[in-house]
Amino acid sequence: MLYERNFYEIKSNEEIFKNLKKETKSVGYYSLPYQDISKIENYAASITCNNIYVIGIGGSSLGTKAIYKFLRTTKKFKKKLFFLDTIDPLRINYLLSLSEMTDSHFLIISKSGTTIEPTSILKYLSSKVDITKLNSTIIAGKDTPLYLFSQKKEIQFFEIPEDVGGRFSVFSPVGLLPLAIIGVKIAELLKGCKLVHESFFNKEFYYDLIFEKARFLVENKNRFKINIIFSYSSVFQDFNRWFVQLWAESLGKKNINNTRQGLTPVSLVGPDDQHSFLQLIIEGVRDKTITFFKIDKLNDESLIPDLKEFSIFGSDYLNGKSFNELINLQADSTYEAIIDEKDIPCDKITISKIDEENIAMLMYRFQLLTSVLGAFLQVNTYNQPAVEKGKVILRRKLSS
Repeated sequence: MLYERNFYEIKSNEEIFKNLKKETKSVGYYSLPYQDISKIENYAASITCNNIYVIGIGGSSLGTKAIYKFLRTTKKFKKKLFFLDTIDPLRINYLLSLSEMTDSHFLIISKSGTTIEPTSILKYLSSKVDITKLNSTIIAGKDTPLYLFSQKKEIQFFEIPEDVGGRFSVFSPVGLLPLAIIGVKIAELLKGCKLVHESFFNKEFYYDLIFEKARFLVENKNRFKINIIFSYSSVFQDFNRWFVQLWAESLGKKNINNTRQGLTPVSLVGPDDQHSFLQLIIEGVRDKTITFFKIDKLNDESLIPDLKEFSIFGSDYLNGKSFNELINLQADSTYEAIIDEKDIPCDKITISKIDEENIAMLMYRFQLLTSVLGAFLQVNTYNQPAVEKGKVILRRKLSS
């Protein structure tokens, strides 16, 4: 009797863990926490311009922006950081108008060295200002057209390792260099990554936490297809965007059995989205999981004052409360309302404070979670064939 099968098998945690340990030898982001950053720090200290422009899109800018926007409300950076991550001419020219070109340094970032968006912006910039080794740095893959451009112009070059994918590259020179230039403590970022990495691979706290969540998501992927992150603070807004790319582009694939896989990420920021999406979550279709984020200490103790003329609003219970306390109580209340429904899977992550170590721990944790999920789903977590297809079509249209 001949028997053939094509079943989708959910493997054991131990087998997935063994696969990930093997993966560490070929997937470069796992080793980034242990890199030597002295060259990055020394070069960053040599940049004297006050305006730093990151020219890149997707993985070349989203992670950097997530960390910068998370830290900037409580850190006083001496330099300004701008992101030319769009081909919208209105946005490009607005951002360029915010600073003097003679006091600006341009970081041109593209792993392939041929990405259309940064290439277009670089060409446009070159018509406005002479791109030289004095005002520019290039971060790209080795032997790419952008690398060759850097050699021709004698512009400082930093390599994006071949085995580090764009959406996993924030802790490579892609993110570390621009952040170091403006004064972010990049050693603290890597310290946060190491804490999570070592806990996970030593089968300690983060191993249990990540595998528990990943297994639930994969075992219930046909029921709970939508994964919401509900962040209670505006400092998470660009972290949310980074997460959406990481989740969607890594997991939305055909697996080894040619079966379509993927989970749909949704990004919400509270309390704003309490007044819109929360209605759908609580009374709508039960096809969503929710992860809440909040920050214990926002480093701002602004209080809601006790003003007699406002007593007519019946809101005296707000008097003397800090906005920090108010936003966290809103997060907790929304979380409790969802828990009370008893059939909406949810969890909550509370960050102790706004600093480099905490944002790095959070981001590295989600990178590992994405890798574990990709292994469970049996997809190639690190490619993006559908995106590449679109790029080919675009080039054809532009060339016709």
